[in-house]
Amino acid sequence: MNPLLERLQPYPFEKLRALIGGHTANADLRPINLSIGEPKHPTPALVKDALAKGLDGLAVYPATLGTAELRRAIAAWLERRYGVPRLDADTQVLPVNGTREALFAFAQTVLAPGDRVVCPNPFYQIYEGAALLAGATPLYGEPRSWEGVKLLYVCSPANPTGEVLDLPGWKRLLELSDRHGFAIASDECYSEIYFDRPPLGSLEACHKLGRSDQRVVAFSSLSKRSNCPGMRSGFAAGDPALLRKFLLYRTYHGSAMSLAVQQASIAAWSDEKHVIENRRLYLEKFKAVLPLITTPLKTAMPEGGFYLWIATPGDDAEFARRLHREYNVLVLPGSFLARDAAGGNPGRNHIRVALVASVEECVEAARRVQRFAENG
Repeated sequence: MNPLLERLQPYPFEKLRALIGGHTANADLRPINLSIGEPKHPTPALVKDALAKGLDGLAVYPATLGTAELRRAIAAWLERRYGVPRLDADTQVLPVNGTREALFAFAQTVLAPGDRVVCPNPFYQIYEGAALLAGATPLYGEPRSWEGVKLLYVCSPANPTGEVLDLPGWKRLLELSDRHGFAIASDECYSEIYFDRPPLGSLEACHKLGRSDQRVVAFSSLSKRSNCPGMRSGFAAGDPALLRKFLLYRTYHGSAMSLAVQQASIAAWSDEKHVIENRRLYLEKFKAVLPLITTPLKTAMPEGGFYLWIATPGDDAEFARRLHREYNVLVLPGSFLARDAAGGNPGRNHIRVALVASVEECVEAARRVQRFAENG
């Protein structure tokens, strides 16, 4: 077996199962699970219709590069969404089977054993796993030295905090990339869930700063934007030199997207009405839930995404464990999403709450969380 597998930490949801495995939840209250960021809004009919119409494509081996029609649809969406010049659909756009798979696989193409990888902290654990299985060393948060760094993961809007990287922040990271030569993998899968202004994207930042997309690849997906996580459909876009190597890797890896899924993806990327409605539904939930979270808890409206990042009055794992046992609400301890670095774990004494259930369930869960915090 690959010895690098031994370096992987248990996934956050494995830790959560172990945390609650020793007790039975309060059966007098119906269970509410807000621990996982799985969209629950209906998949748009136009996506399902296009998928059904494309089923004859199941008889064909799809190309790893994807169809020109899908690549053009993605390039057109990027132009509309970010105001960037139309990307070359043949060299700067690559369909992928969801951002999770692609963010992991991308690291295998740009890293060598002994390299260093910078991850945000808290973070999406795929970044860490990708670094470890490439034989690299993950660093959590900004390093003291950028020497040996070959890859930087950015997540904006961030999971779990909902923070968005602004233009000065992008300018600084891009200047560091120019100085030290590392690639930037920008995870933008929550980019279409926002409530004030559209979050700045990596390719948009490059354009605004008057630089090329050299060493920058943006990753996005239909899972959150279009409520179809089961399609496993997204894209990587940006530096053609990096994407050429990524395509080579993916060709050997066998990562082609079904033609039926490609047809459904074209329909999704070409329509914005369902995305606007999706944002409206999430905003409704935030407006209903936020007033219910008060002292001793503390939270704020995120700039993007569908998570509440709530500060707890004590240990986050114990808070989540007792909340489940006594109130039958499942949330994710923040410390499970971060690592000890720079003197502490930045996720400690926080919980992540995914507002993916119905308004009624989210409100009921918030009331229980608040009641537990006040009585606990």
